[in-house]
Amino acid sequence: QLQLKESGGGSVESGGSLKLSCVASGYGFSSNCMGWFRQAPGKERERVAAIDRNDETAYADSVKGRFTISQDTAEKTVYLQMNDLNTEDTAIYYCMAGISVEGRCAPGYWGQGTQVTVSS
Repeated sequence: QLQLKESGGGSVESGGSLKLSCVASGYGFSSNCMGWFRQAPGKERERVAAIDRNDETAYADSVKGRFTISQDTAEKTVYLQMNDLNTEDTAIYYCMAGISVEGRCAPGYWGQGTQVTVSS
């Protein structure tokens, strides 16, 4: 069973920054991509960013230019650097590991989530 553990969430003011980390452990299917989703209260879970084994990245339009996803494959860790945060970024952020399907990372495993709260 592949396990994903997020860290780095917290509370910041608008314009601030946070960096999320997600460490993969255990065994699971051979995922070839990892990424982040988020879910705000009363809203559906949405894609935020993804990265594959070739370091190809993809971002939601709402975070382009503000968020950066990166990975350390040796440490089985994926990061999400979030800058210029605003109140719309408030959500639970979930790490996921999956398989690239037609250019998108299809989730197979999920972390438990970490809360990010941005105040005005």
